[in-house]
Amino acid sequence: MAKTRIKELRKEKKLSQEKLGNLFGFKCNTISNWEREIREPDIETIKRLADFFGVTTDYLICRKDNRE
Repeated sequence: MAKTRIKELRKEKKLSQEKLGNLFGFKCNTISNWEREIREPDIETIKRLADFFGVTTDYLICRKDNRE
């Protein structure tokens, strides 16, 4: 799903998994689980992540390659 996009966007903002987790109220292992495709964020979290990173939800979940 969105593993590569979340990791890519997180690194672009120079955030650790822990810092990103803290911003959203998650533990860093939650972010790690998303990035390793062990778990997926729920739809509300996907919306929040997309807003935070300034991308569309379709981009975040790899449905489109255009960020806007």
